[in-house]
Amino acid sequence: MKSAAFTLIEVLVAIFLVGLAVVALLVTNRALTHSNSAGLEISTAEFLIEQIKELTTLLPVDDLDDFASASPFSPPINADRQPLNNFSAYCQQVTVQNVSASNFSLPVDDHTSPVVRVTVKVYLNSRLISEQNWIRARY
Repeated sequence: MKSAAFTLIEVLVAIFLVGLAVVALLVTNRALTHSNSAGLEISTAEFLIEQIKELTTLLPVDDLDDFASASPFSPPINADRQPLNNFSAYCQQVTVQNVSASNFSLPVDDHTSPVVRVTVKVYLNSRLISEQNWIRARY
């Protein structure tokens, strides 16, 4: 006589397969959560860089090195120089370097070139998240 019930081996295989699927879902969830967290950090860092870029765009080039000497900014500041206290774990580091007018990667002595390179680095708890630089000219 044939029984319509599952055997013990069939039940154990089914439990194993369901358990394997649950573990795979948990691993995927952890990876996606980590990826989402990294994306949030990068987006925030880019926002903070844009705040400095907007602020330095309004400054005369000769005032940029004075501005850079005031950094690092922790908490970071916005384009109006107001502290962004909600981002207190972040830090903006600004450097201004005179560079050759014909080769932007070649540093030169202060005020010997009409061109400067502004570099902003954003840190989260002392860990570099993002860095960006741009060129400004005194013309």
